[in-house]
Amino acid sequence: MAIQEFVAKSLGSWRSLRSVHHLAFNYLEQVNSEIQIQALAPDNPAVISLCQQYNIEPSLATCPFKMSWEGESDWDENQELKGSTILVPIPEPDNPSRGKLLRDTGYAETIPAIAHYEILPDGTFVLTTKYDRASAEEKIWFVNPNLRLRVSMIKTSEGRGVTTASFSSEIRIS
Repeated sequence: MAIQEFVAKSLGSWRSLRSVHHLAFNYLEQVNSEIQIQALAPDNPAVISLCQQYNIEPSLATCPFKMSWEGESDWDENQELKGSTILVPIPEPDNPSRGKLLRDTGYAETIPAIAHYEILPDGTFVLTTKYDRASAEEKIWFVNPNLRLRVSMIKTSEGRGVTTASFSSEIRIS
């Protein structure tokens, strides 16, 4: 599967139920959220700006998209779980199933990040991101067109210890 097909399958509105295991705090958190995934034009100013930030030719951007989310947690009712990020896939020239994913906001650290993606032969999307103080690995796969599953781990920057692990089921609502 090429990145274009994976992104096309992901577009829309999703209701997500995520169980998060915070191993450092010995705590289990439940997060309910709604996620919006919208296609962006390759000539969108935010897409061009993100490419330029990483010195990547904007014409290499393939099927850029914006992901927005809003949710609530049973851990801290006062915490606002809301945000958005621009994501720009840059496939390898000879293999559209692998490449870089530019992000204006990271997952483990809320800073811009470059992740590496690979889509496995079974259609599983694997995303690996290295940050200053941590690394993240995320896997997403479709059970059917309206149900996708996601697992993620946040590891120490050296990759020796897992600090957070989560599982999400996401149902398309439109």
